[in-house]
Amino acid sequence: MGLSVVGLTVGLLEENCYILSCDVTGRGVIVDPGDNPRAILKEVEKMGLTIEKIINTHAHFDHVMAVDPIRQATGATFHLHRDDLPILRDAPERVSLWLSSHIDPIDDPDEFLEAGQIITFGEEEVEVRFTPGHAPGHVIFVHHSSGLVFGGDTLFQGSIGRFDLPLADGPTLLASIHTQILTLPDDYTVYPGHGAATTIGHERIHNPFVGSVATAAQ
Repeated sequence: MGLSVVGLTVGLLEENCYILSCDVTGRGVIVDPGDNPRAILKEVEKMGLTIEKIINTHAHFDHVMAVDPIRQATGATFHLHRDDLPILRDAPERVSLWLSSHIDPIDDPDEFLEAGQIITFGEEEVEVRFTPGHAPGHVIFVHHSSGLVFGGDTLFQGSIGRFDLPLADGPTLLASIHTQILTLPDDYTVYPGHGAATTIGHERIHNPFVGSVATAAQ
């Protein structure tokens, strides 16, 4: 008994949404519901969960397009770092530019996330770490008791998040990874916003941007 994690890959940009639940109480949170709310809600129903919160690593459109339908269906509150409000409010424009499609504006968060905050659901908890760079208000969620990191678009298997997007910054992203992610133990597993999971230890050595191989090449 403890934490259960179910991941779903949703939307045209193949974004990873995660449903986290407390096995004891059946209470849970959804991380980054990016699209296809019907599939996400179907999984929630199958797991028999009460969703208390929607917690977002950041607000790029491929991570937030299912937020309002899930908020309406579950009554869950929506949590985002304040510095990502401009990204959230710009989502309809980005969808128009990237996908030639239309979405309604997404409602503002119910509460803002803070660095060092502990988010609880049932008997489980995750730590919020502030990791700007890919987006100005990017955060990650760390479940220490099982060594899991829900890293959004910061650190990927063999890569890092893009920093050529509006309000992104490469040096800030690298600093966030070094100070907030690579300071975690090697055996922690990173579940990213896109692609396959990896471990802190693997990326600490092999990542060509932030690993020891990158340092050796400089």
